[in-house]
Amino acid sequence: MKATLVCSGGLDSVSLAHILAADHALSRIVSFDYGQRHRKELDFARAVSARLAVPFHLIDMRPVGAALTGSALTDAIDVPDGHYAEETMRVTVVPNRNAIMLTIAFGIAAAAGDDAVAAAVHGGDHFIYPDCRPGFTDAFAAMQRAALDGYADVALHVPFVRKSKADIVAEGARAGTPFAETWSCYKGSVIHCGRCGTCVERREAFDLAGVADPTAYADPDYWRAAITARGVV
Repeated sequence: MKATLVCSGGLDSVSLAHILAADHALSRIVSFDYGQRHRKELDFARAVSARLAVPFHLIDMRPVGAALTGSALTDAIDVPDGHYAEETMRVTVVPNRNAIMLTIAFGIAAAAGDDAVAAAVHGGDHFIYPDCRPGFTDAFAAMQRAALDGYADVALHVPFVRKSKADIVAEGARAGTPFAETWSCYKGSVIHCGRCGTCVERREAFDLAGVADPTAYADPDYWRAAITARGVV
């Protein structure tokens, strides 16, 4: 398999980059600027492509992103604190984001002769994000087979779609992922805030996986209160 990887610069997609590279299956990395409130995650995506010596494609989706209003990731809406499974985290949905990005990535992969598009969507995202669920990825893969019929045969590779964030940390650690060189926080400060849903999920995943978390957090202990409030512990 030679895969085009959709990479945000976050823990999940950077881990998948290293896992694919270890299997000699990583062909190129594609990232998207959709007008997100902070773009530092894109620096981490660019860095992993350099580290793994594969081409990097940055797609300017800002005009499209400007029309996808109503999300705390793109608009002047406060990012809520708390566990990722809280209803309040729905404000971080960017409508159809994965469907749009994957469509572009499939075009790039087909043009480049790659036989797969890889994405790091995972089970922990199912509650909030409809375009991270198996129903979506199965339907999208079928749609792309029809879209490229007779031109290219490109599969959708989503190895984490039924796995947890802790599973990703464990697998990423085995592949030598430098977790400090990933960015998750939705607030985009100098260091991870430790309080937003993705910071809480990140910190919890390291704990569950039994892997040391190298991340610096502004509030390193908040995650325990957040998961306790959800009845996780």
